[in-house]
Amino acid sequence: MKEREAKLDAPPGFELPELGGPDDGFSAEPRAPRRLRTTYYDTTDLRLARWGASLRYRPGEGWTVKLPEGQDGVLLVRAEHTFAGDGRRPPAEARALIRPFVRTAQLSPSVRMRTLRRPVELRDPEGSRLAELVDDEVQVLDGRRIQARFRELEVELDPDADAGLLGQMVDRLVEAGAVAGEPTAKYLRALGGRERVLGPEVVQPEVDAGASVEELLRHDLASGTLRLFRHEAGVRTGEDPEAVHQARVATRRIRSTLRTFSKLLDEEWTDRLRDDLKWLADLLGEVRDTDVLLERFAGHLDDLPAADAKAGRRLLASLSEQRDQARRRLLGAMAQEKYVELLEDLVAAAAAPALLPGADRPAAEVMPPLVRKPWKRLRKEVRRAGDDPADEQLHQIRIRAKRARYAAEAVEPAFGKPAEDFADAVADIQSVLGDHQDAVVGEAWLREAAGTARRDVALVAGILIAAERAAAAGTRDSWRSVWKAANRRSLRAWLG
Repeated sequence: MKEREAKLDAPPGFELPELGGPDDGFSAEPRAPRRLRTTYYDTTDLRLARWGASLRYRPGEGWTVKLPEGQDGVLLVRAEHTFAGDGRRPPAEARALIRPFVRTAQLSPSVRMRTLRRPVELRDPEGSRLAELVDDEVQVLDGRRIQARFRELEVELDPDADAGLLGQMVDRLVEAGAVAGEPTAKYLRALGGRERVLGPEVVQPEVDAGASVEELLRHDLASGTLRLFRHEAGVRTGEDPEAVHQARVATRRIRSTLRTFSKLLDEEWTDRLRDDLKWLADLLGEVRDTDVLLERFAGHLDDLPAADAKAGRRLLASLSEQRDQARRRLLGAMAQEKYVELLEDLVAAAAAPALLPGADRPAAEVMPPLVRKPWKRLRKEVRRAGDDPADEQLHQIRIRAKRARYAAEAVEPAFGKPAEDFADAVADIQSVLGDHQDAVVGEAWLREAAGTARRDVALVAGILIAAERAAAAGTRDSWRSVWKAANRRSLRAWLG
């Protein structure tokens, strides 16, 4: 679930204000105090803490993994996953969620604490729970010795509660003397800043117009690696198709960057990393492609009569099974050592890519010819396609457009708006031809499925084929105008 909470410090002598009055819009029900014993696990170099994640065990509660998802003012948003189990070893499912952060390192207890928790439940007038306010007195232990103490207040919203309640509660607690600051997880607070001394594992350097090639490359490699790591858990849980999409984009972006900068990189190192990324991208692509088709076909079914829509859902059942099979292959690959080694290589690449001499030169001097190269290949592909290109030719133009776009986006931090405008224009080509390719692939899948389907299902497949053909025709009519807009000389003047 998504954990939405605010944390405040309670100074000595702090007392909770009266809550649940007639003007509050909720009731406040104190619950019995609880004594908690918590053990946090991490690597010796605190990789989980440095990524903002945590793994803990509490007797009676089991294991909990928390993964960071962002911050909105006082609101700390984290994905929380709980697993049953004793305290001897983290369950395999929990270890899988934190695998990109831990990788080949070993887990061991890093922090032990005792907490006296005084909870108060907030409920709406109908009796439904809105949030829980807890007053925690925490003791951080070093063996039997108390190493540190702190007291904090935590307001955690229930999934359906309005976020405005959080601000209301924070204001009330601050008025009573609590101190609102940067929301910090208990684990990080117990570490006392040790993770900050080590610093993040992947650092995205700040770059500007004066950046060197190395700085620009490290910036983009770090960006792609961070994107992959942030969506890795979502790929595993399968709760949001967007996670697979973003992970696939991350692998493709990194591969493209390695291609764009290849003349300044060790060839053997680059080829090996690109091959491993392709292996992962292909597996992600199998899942993503079926997600796209399912979404397209479901949209078409919404426009059909109930009887046809029912038959169409039978058609989609086989596609859903195809997706499930692709997902099982992906998860199987993510359990392999090859995958862990790829993650290690990406972290290392973001910190220190295998550069050749000359990478310390200004990016403004070196990169324009390297970005021009994929653009020229795109333009050549368009010319070769002629006035009536085949579907496969349009697909190749889309691939060339994607490479030109990614090359421009990789250098955008150093070249600014000219590179951004160029990338946006080329992205429009990629988008319209991506819609065309989706329609072509959709029609091909429907034709194959209809060949073995019962009559009512085959009839619906024919209706969907007509819809996909109409969609493909529409993109054929529009892609030339998009190409013309992207092919303006003014857009590529920065390339020299």
